[in-house]
Amino acid sequence: MRGALGVGALGLMLMAGCAAETKLRPVPEAGILQGGKSSAITEEAGVRLTADGSAWQGSPSDLERRVTPVYVRLENNGDRPLRLQYKNFALVGAASRFRYSALPPLSLRQATSSNDSDAPARISPAMYPVGSAWVGGGYGYGPWRGGWGPGWYGGPWGWGGSFYGAPYYYEPPLPTADMLNNALPEGTLEPGGTQEGFLYFQGVAHREDAVTLQLNLVDAESGAPFGSLGIPFQVSN
Repeated sequence: MRGALGVGALGLMLMAGCAAETKLRPVPEAGILQGGKSSAITEEAGVRLTADGSAWQGSPSDLERRVTPVYVRLENNGDRPLRLQYKNFALVGAASRFRYSALPPLSLRQATSSNDSDAPARISPAMYPVGSAWVGGGYGYGPWRGGWGPGWYGGPWGWGGSFYGAPYYYEPPLPTADMLNNALPEGTLEPGGTQEGFLYFQGVAHREDAVTLQLNLVDAESGAPFGSLGIPFQVSN
């Protein structure tokens, strides 16, 4: 009996490992490539967008199997305030033309049992190298209004353990603390300001071979659009 239970637990691990892990790689024509060609830069109307589709290093470590995280950095070198809202970001399928809008992190919250809520805390904020700077907590610098605040953490989580000697994996519910800490905040990016963080999209594995990250530029004061930015990526599973 013990051997059968151990094999069953191992089978669950193998099933979890079969899910597709999505990585986005910028295509050669994406513009200026950085970081070993894992990120690309584009600019319009004084707004510079840097995007990296393979930068996630936080918890959960297999986030790409569940959603598509994209790290973005925005620099407003223009003369008008930029409105940052998730609805203005999207991944657009190259063939399907389907628009995958960025998901508000708290919309990813899943219902958990009371047993889950008693799990001990075992997550610490992630840090991500970007050139000579470090990204942590989803915060930027320069003139800024709005955004996530400390303490916006999301629910119970945990991983690891054993079942009759066989290891098992507990899949943490989304969003994790790392996801909330490192999410791109919504708000107003004033001229001269910089903001960075992660966007989370519906998983595009096995749906798309290529997508374009799009940002619609909107004036935060008038609400008028004044351009758009796009970076094309290849989807690798």
